[in-house]
Amino acid sequence: MSLPTDSLTPTPGRVLAGHLGELRAKWGWFVALGLLMIIAGAIALGNLVLSTVATVLYIGVMMAVTGGAQIIHAFQVKGWGAFSFWLLDGLLFLIAGVFAIVLPLVAAEFLTLFLGVSLIVGGVFRLIAAFKLRPATGWGWIAFSAVIAILLGIEIIAGWPVSGLWVLGLLLGIDLIFNGIAVLFLGFGLKK
Repeated sequence: MSLPTDSLTPTPGRVLAGHLGELRAKWGWFVALGLLMIIAGAIALGNLVLSTVATVLYIGVMMAVTGGAQIIHAFQVKGWGAFSFWLLDGLLFLIAGVFAIVLPLVAAEFLTLFLGVSLIVGGVFRLIAAFKLRPATGWGWIAFSAVIAILLGIEIIAGWPVSGLWVLGLLLGIDLIFNGIAVLFLGFGLKK
């Protein structure tokens, strides 16, 4: 039995159509943002070391701010009983953030090594999962993506520590370009 709906009740289709109309009116902003992201990605790819340092500095600042906030939070909830854990967690974040800010290239090396190891471990887990899915359609794509992740991780680690100078910048540049292309095409699609 279905409940009666009145014409004033917003349905998901009506809500989406309303938002879509708003987005269509701003299609040019999406195109401009997409172009800006593509240009920023090209600049990042043009100087991988600089974009790697910028990425690490951003991460460092976010960690330092978060660590400082956690330290303040620890003193606010001192009577709660977990003061030392909150304080230690905040101090670790703050120290790691300051380390990344003061020595961004060294921090980039460690982040790159962690990324390489993560790709290998994640790829192995994904490969195992793919073989467990083997009778299902598409299991080969999962296995293919797992092998690519493992090979990328091996490539990063094989070039380490030098790869720490360029890997993060390369990933930033690629992400900016692909995201920019997606936003650009979304803008052109909204224009129609």
